[in-house]
Parts: sequence; structure tokens; C-alpha cells
Amino acid sequence: MHPALRKHFEELVELTDAEFERISTCYHLKKFKKHSIILQPGDTVSHEYFVLKGLLKTFMIDDSGKEHILQFSMENWWVSDYQALHTGGKSSFIIQCLEDVELLYISYADRMQLCDEMHQFERFCRLKITNGFISMQKRVMALLNNDAQSRYQQLLEQYPSLFQRVPKALIAAYIGVSRETLSRLHI
Repeated sequence: MHPALRKHFEELVELTDAEFERISTCYHLKKFKKHSIILQPGDTVSHEYFVLKGLLKTFMIDDSGKEHILQFSMENWWVSDYQALHTGGKSSFIIQCLEDVELLYISYADRMQLCDEMHQFERFCRLKITNGFISMQKRVMALLNNDAQSRYQQLLEQYPSLFQRVPKALIAAYIGVSRETLSRLHI
């Protein structure tokens, strides 16, 4: 039903046709136009999204009006406000489409049901969460230890296609500098 989703799962776990069929019944397609807001602060979070097509940003705006980008999510990435999703709390973030987007979404209840029913699904989720946590730790360490030039270079090496899809002002917000500072880096 969702070949991109199956391929993504099978990067980490093997699934029988029956297992994938059961999993795929819990995912639903939703399309959003560029600039659409999928989630905003205060929303109840009940879904996790898998990006089939397009690009999103997850961000917050501080009290002074400055935008802080937590992540960009492109094809084959997962996105949600995971703290709110897992605790039943309200969202702290905004998730916005930077391009027209096609997503597969699953409810938290369905995700937990699949984890209870299927070892391979639970294993996949555990591995994805662990990998995501490691990536987030690396990002925080880079923000704490590296200068802006190094953070920019690291992002460019990890995700070169992002630079064709995202304006420099958003790249600057992601690496934690102003647009002017990014321009002065001679990048």
C-alpha cells in the first residue's frame, strides 16, 4: 500500500507481507499546501507523521519573537511534537510546510497497539527513537561546542540537498545565528 513506508521500515526490520499489511492499515495519507501549519503551540498532539514528499520545519518562537528551528523534516523523516505525543500534553512547537507536503500519519493509540501486537514494529520504533535521540544529542553538542562556520559546514555535509530547498535565513535560524552573521561567514 505504501511502498516508501515499507522500504523505510525494512531498512531496520524485516516484515512479512501480512505484518506490513497490518501496519499499513494504521497509516493514512494527508496532503498539505506550502505554508500550511500542521501543529501549533497548545494543540493536542495525537499523531506522528512520516514524510512521503515535501519539506517541513519544526520551530518555536521565543518571547522576543526570534524563531528557533528544532528540525527540518524531508522525505523519509518522521515529525511530531514527541514530548506532547508521549505525555498527552500540549504542543510547544509549530510544524509548518515549507513545500507542498504528502504525509502518512498514525495515531498514538494505533502506534501503541501495533507495538503491543508486533515485535518487529516495536523494534522499529525503538531503533528510530534511539537514532533520533542520538541525532538530537549531536545537534545540541554541535550548538554548544562548534562555531557557526563549523555548524554550517556540518549541516552542508550531512544534508546537501537541504541548501537547494531552504532559504539562507532558515539555515541561519537552524544553526543559531542571524542571517547577517551567516553572510559574514563567507560561505
